[in-house]
Amino acid sequence: MRIALGSDHAGLQLKNEIIKHLEEKGLEIKNFGTYTDASCDYPDFAEKVAEEVAAKNFNLGILICGTGIGISIAANKVPGVRAALCSDTFSAHACREHNNANILAIGQRVVGVGLALDIVDSFLSAEFEGDRHQRRLDKISEIEKKYSK
Repeated sequence: MRIALGSDHAGLQLKNEIIKHLEEKGLEIKNFGTYTDASCDYPDFAEKVAEEVAAKNFNLGILICGTGIGISIAANKVPGVRAALCSDTFSAHACREHNNANILAIGQRVVGVGLALDIVDSFLSAEFEGDRHQRRLDKISEIEKKYSK
C-alpha cells in the first residue's frame, strides 16, 4: 500500500509520528511536506497530496493541520478526492467502509498522538463495502461533475 502524507506547520509533529508508525509497519510512504515548523499554508500541501491520490499514484492519503478542518476542505476541492476529517476510530473506519474516503484528515491540536495512530490504523485497515454505498457515491460524483464546469 502506498500512502501520501502532507501537513502544514501546525501538523508537522503529528505527521512525523505517523510517518514513523507507518514505516515501522513496512508501508510505502511519501512525505509531500512541509518539512519545517516555519509558518506555511495548508492548501499547498492538501493540493499536492490530493492530486497524487486522485491520479491513483498513491492508494490513500493522510493530511494533518491544526484542526484538520482547513486541510480537508482544501483537499476536497480536487475532483475524485473524498477527504474525511476524523477524530475517532469509528469514523475513520466508517468513512472507508461507507464513503470510500481516500484521504484521512486529522487535527494535531485536537487529537493526541496515541489516538491519532489508532485512527490511522482504523482508516488503513477498513475496506469499502460497495453495494448501497456505491449508489450514494455515484450521486456525490454527479454533484461534483455538475459544479466542476
